[in-house]
Amino acid sequence: MVSVSASAVSRSTERSAKLHAALGKGLDVQEELDLLDSGAQGRSIQKEIVQLGSAEVPLYVGEYWESKQRSSSSLHEVSYRACFKANLPRFFIELLTLPGERVYDPFAGRGTTLVEAALLGRTIAANDINPLSRILSEPRVSPPTQSEVASRLSEIFESTVSELPNSIDLSMFYHDETLKDMLHLRSYLWTRRESHAEDYIDKWIRMIATNRLTGHSPGFFSVYSLPPNQAVTADAQIKINEKLGQIPDRRDVQAIILKKSKSLLSDVSNQVRSLMEPVAHSAIWSNSDSRNTPDVPSSSISLVVTSPPFLDIVNYAADNWLRCWFNAIDIERIESQISVPRKISQWENVMRETMRELFRVLCDGGMVAFEVGEVRKGKVRLEEHVLPLGLEVGFVCEAIMINSQEFTKTANIWGVKNNLGGTNSNRIVIFRKPGD
Repeated sequence: MVSVSASAVSRSTERSAKLHAALGKGLDVQEELDLLDSGAQGRSIQKEIVQLGSAEVPLYVGEYWESKQRSSSSLHEVSYRACFKANLPRFFIELLTLPGERVYDPFAGRGTTLVEAALLGRTIAANDINPLSRILSEPRVSPPTQSEVASRLSEIFESTVSELPNSIDLSMFYHDETLKDMLHLRSYLWTRRESHAEDYIDKWIRMIATNRLTGHSPGFFSVYSLPPNQAVTADAQIKINEKLGQIPDRRDVQAIILKKSKSLLSDVSNQVRSLMEPVAHSAIWSNSDSRNTPDVPSSSISLVVTSPPFLDIVNYAADNWLRCWFNAIDIERIESQISVPRKISQWENVMRETMRELFRVLCDGGMVAFEVGEVRKGKVRLEEHVLPLGLEVGFVCEAIMINSQEFTKTANIWGVKNNLGGTNSNRIVIFRKPGD
């Protein structure tokens, strides 16, 4: 009898086997049905084979990770529009990669996939056409100590800087003294960046300040406003102030930055820093269209975990005008580069070319976890549109996975809704690049 060592088994086969074992909890279909029929408790996995065009694909529905917001590292607590929980990338990173392998997100957003990969000792590659993405992501892969932040803030506000001109009226958001401190910080950070002197501590302070510009508690620089993942217009803020009978009060910019820094760093030990340091040094940061990412080498990626922009749900300028102002970013130039498909056919065209680029950068046997969702009140299920695009460029579809904290046992689980009130679900198409 000939034995085959584990090292002789291809990574492609190994990844595929581990994926299906995890999704099905190691049970075949009949075992699963027997458990359900027996009324066994604690089971929440359902499986069926679905037909999409000419493809037959396994569909798994179950609860694969916790729904609690605070079940992951404190480093993730940065607000951003439409971001998934850290438990999602952690599930796939732990399951499908080994330490040192590279994990990539072509729509990096606030960097959830990247931070989680770094915490797990994987190397990372990030891309996002929005420059704010790197501002919010990179510092959390190179976290400073609280004492470093405090020392740098003291230096900043004791220093003299050439003030950047400001022609925007922000009196509806900020007290005069608060705005004075913000303008000083803005000018300092701009000078450091333009002179190529900005270091990991400066970037950390920039990241926190960008996230504290406006919000609905005393932990933000502004008077009461909308949550920090979007910015209201000046006129809208005037109406909020009138409705609430409020005027901007003095906020301590340094104290707010230090408090948020302490919160973000609460789970960051010396051991975590030692693990993340080599990851930060080898990281790839790309600011390109997802369809053309020359900074990401071919066949260099083991796993992609991403969630693309959905259909016309985000107005970039409306959400980010204040963040772009603070970071001296030309918002009109950025908005002109960001495509916001309003028709499913346009969205498919963008995703098709993105899939082609993902096929290029993935190593043989590498996988893609492509998180999409129901949009337009469930009338459009994007996984039905993503799957044929992946097959067209050469991927094999391993499975469609629906992570759902709430669903009802039905004869046809393909109809499970994931955008109903009170649910917390994700629809994920999982592809594999053939070969090894």
